Amino acid sequence: MLNQQENTKNSLSCRVAVIGAGHAGIEAALASARLGVDTVLFTMSLESIANMPCNPSIGGTAKGHLVYEIDALGGEMGRAADLVTLQSRLLNMGKGVAVQSKRVQADRKQYQSIMKRTLETTPNLRLVQSEVTAIFVSSKDECNAFSKNKGNSTATFVSGLQTRLGEIWDCDCVIVATGTYLESAIFVGDVSYEAGPDGFLPAKGLSASLKEIGVKLLRFKTGTPARIKRETIDFSVLEEQPGDDFILPYSSLHSEDFFKDFEQISCHIVYTNSETHRIIRENITRSALYSGKIHGTGPRYCPSIEDKLVRFADKERHQLFVEPMGADTSEIYLQGFSTSLPTDVQVKMLHSLPGFEKAEIMRYAYAIEYDCADPLQMDATLEFKHIKGLFGAGQFNGTSGYEEAAAQGLVAGINAARRVKNLPSIILPRSGSYIGTLIDDLVTKGTNEPYRMMTSRSEYRLLLRQDNADLRLTPIGYEAGLVDEARYQAFLRKKEAQEAEKERLEQTFVSPALANPLLERIGETPLKSGSSLANLLRRPAITYDLLAEIDQNRPNLPYSVRLSVETDTKYKGYTDRQIADVERQKKFEAKRLPEDIDYTKIKGLRLEAAQKLSNIRPKTLGQAARVSGVNPADITVLMIYLEMK
Repeated sequence: MLNQQENTKNSLSCRVAVIGAGHAGIEAALASARLGVDTVLFTMSLESIANMPCNPSIGGTAKGHLVYEIDALGGEMGRAADLVTLQSRLLNMGKGVAVQSKRVQADRKQYQSIMKRTLETTPNLRLVQSEVTAIFVSSKDECNAFSKNKGNSTATFVSGLQTRLGEIWDCDCVIVATGTYLESAIFVGDVSYEAGPDGFLPAKGLSASLKEIGVKLLRFKTGTPARIKRETIDFSVLEEQPGDDFILPYSSLHSEDFFKDFEQISCHIVYTNSETHRIIRENITRSALYSGKIHGTGPRYCPSIEDKLVRFADKERHQLFVEPMGADTSEIYLQGFSTSLPTDVQVKMLHSLPGFEKAEIMRYAYAIEYDCADPLQMDATLEFKHIKGLFGAGQFNGTSGYEEAAAQGLVAGINAARRVKNLPSIILPRSGSYIGTLIDDLVTKGTNEPYRMMTSRSEYRLLLRQDNADLRLTPIGYEAGLVDEARYQAFLRKKEAQEAEKERLEQTFVSPALANPLLERIGETPLKSGSSLANLLRRPAITYDLLAEIDQNRPNLPYSVRLSVETDTKYKGYTDRQIADVERQKKFEAKRLPEDIDYTKIKGLRLEAAQKLSNIRPKTLGQAARVSGVNPADITVLMIYLEMK
């Protein structure tokens, strides 16, 4: 066990220390500081704060849901994203409302600048450019409300950390949000070297310290495509992808006309072809991914272009998105063209694309390998089970994406601050948010590859829509202390308006004479008797706006209110069933499992289930049911055991 060194030269202190100023670290530090806790945010370079080493976009399928949820809880990502939007699109418009997600192309440098300034001006928060190389832990009497390991009078606690410059910091909590920097290495063809993303220095030494205090590490890999000079691309042969006509902001701090008269920058689409594929196949053995140089596990849902050709050999072409990095830069991002092939092959691949025959590469593509933690070691608070006061967040927890990172950082920051203040932890249930689903998946099922949030991961996705994120989570943000009184009162007024309008639709009836002209015009079956506006709205071809011509007394409501009213009314039968499922599941979530339970001694419990449960130590019967390798029969055995106890 690593103990704090006796030499406390330049000894300093804080209550919460956050390691890493990426998207997870930023939300963690802001949450902790805004809750009144003395917080220090360590970064290896102030220039890397809020960096977007991959695509400078925020949101996307399921990721947009996360951004709305972060904002509803009082986080920062949504507000900053609104301020730096270059283009905004609502994805999956041809599908159901539950899977529709907002995605914006963001100005990379502006986003960094805004986030850095926000950190610099936040009370209770200090920014320190220094590399953390060690975390200290100690054993002491288990005397606070958060330590409940019955039968064990001592536990391991965080006591401090050390930086590369030799400073010793005393602290109560440490949040590790190191992104892809831990012992990171860059791969381009047969060339590899130690480095972090975008040429920043790697974090050296902290991995060894984490292993020494008992943290199990994994080795993951990700990558990014080349950046192309805008002026060397022939956009006239590309397919233009404009933004949406109407943009609803991510943040409730911004009014609905925030983007009024906003001029968006178009993105474009290009496709690979047979020549592109020939070049890749002939050189695939030169890829670091296929030459055996890379040992880390890469992301399943964001593979390199050479990996796509191997996994989807029957596809004749692959779609690529041509996206700006910012309003004041020539750099263009080619989404979908990630690779670790050598530079000469990258040039040939690029020149095989229509419109890119003379394109110039400003930054070459690369793959990056890095250390991260096995998330099964953590509770749903994102605190390590065996080290009190040590939290993990972001890619350090095995995830992929800025939004997943920010969501975890927010939860870790809230719970670290509440630990310091001796307040109960906040755990978001998977039935109430995508953030809760994300964390529950990580700490219950673990991950053997970079985890990406998708709407299909939630069994309650019709309840967890973008439009109702504030209804689901603003009360929790208010309770936590991150949503102020003015914002909360505005939320209550919006909620009241929505409930009143839904009730009005249910209670307002129209005659066949009034409704049938509209119904016949749009191909709907005419009424034979009167109908409520709500029942009319439940018809597939009817929208809330269409009802306006027969709804003479409707109030003038904001778009966001109308959207939620329409969705709640139209899908009420389906949502009621999901709500019933949630209520049934609550019975399992309410049955807590004793922390000192010995699963190996429970008769009838299969060996595999006993081993998995002993390792993960689920808090509730509901969580136990989601552990990989535990089947319904095992849960029945546990229920009988609990009843006997």
